[in-house]
Amino acid sequence: MALNPIEASWQRRQPLNYLLLPLSALFCTVVVLRRRLYRWGWLKSQRIECPVIIVGNITVGGTGKTPFIIWLAQKLTEWGYRPGIITRGYGGQSETWPCEVTADATAQQVGDEAILLKRHAECPVFAGPERPLVAQQLLSNYPCDVILSDDGMQHYALQRDLEIAVVDGKRRFGNGYCLPAGPLRETRKRLQQVDLVIVNGDAAEGEHGMSVIGDMACPVAGGGCKPLSEFATTAVAAVAGIGHPERFFNMLESAGLRVDRHPFADHYEFSPEDLTPFHQKTVLMTEKDAVKCEQFAQSNHWYVPATASVAMGFEHQLKTKVKRLLDG
Repeated sequence: MALNPIEASWQRRQPLNYLLLPLSALFCTVVVLRRRLYRWGWLKSQRIECPVIIVGNITVGGTGKTPFIIWLAQKLTEWGYRPGIITRGYGGQSETWPCEVTADATAQQVGDEAILLKRHAECPVFAGPERPLVAQQLLSNYPCDVILSDDGMQHYALQRDLEIAVVDGKRRFGNGYCLPAGPLRETRKRLQQVDLVIVNGDAAEGEHGMSVIGDMACPVAGGGCKPLSEFATTAVAAVAGIGHPERFFNMLESAGLRVDRHPFADHYEFSPEDLTPFHQKTVLMTEKDAVKCEQFAQSNHWYVPATASVAMGFEHQLKTKVKRLLDG
């Protein structure tokens, strides 16, 4: 599946972008006005009974936010806190919202990102489109003392105590335009108002660096994992239905693999037919894609788990801010 040509154009400025600039100006104006309406109290913003940490971004597409939230939840638990996570459940078809993301939930019910958060964050996860309701539902079931809101930066109906923006270090802010001429959900000035900025890649002044590491491969159908380097002499088809598939492909190649690249749209709903053409090759995919392929996975289907490694300077600043927030 080819990527959307508009999305492909977001990294540069060309005639198509210029044609869309009037819509971008309108989009930016609406975004700024909406935020001010919440600030002025004309739109209702709700505070829940425990602190809220927002993790989000100002661009469309993947930035490494899910591995970072998993790292953050695990770190808060290590520090003695009881975190819970709320998420949109994008792509999920649950009959009721909000809903708890349980161990037996499927990506079709609650979305792929919610499944990954549940499997790795080691804390309660609830999903639903209305963040305040989701947070209240979580707190009514679990004694959490801090809520992490996944991709919640633009969801101002839920008040927040700490904001962390995640930036893709390679694509940064694309051509610098707001949607639809560029990838920005909000203008770059928004980053001056958050508490911490973490960059998946090389960080600039005032930012903190993070890397997303994937050096193992695991069978989608279940079984033992093995080093990614063992696929270096294997014919590999790499598939990725994530916001920035090139990052996954580059990671595989940096591990010494030679891969045929097959990008799909973000949150793509894979079917057996999508992988049939690769039956004579080893298929490597992200774990986010793997959770949607488990029911029809074959022995040649593998996924690469990704974990976040965060700079110590960021961890120190985060711990100081969290301690001040949660311990008074």
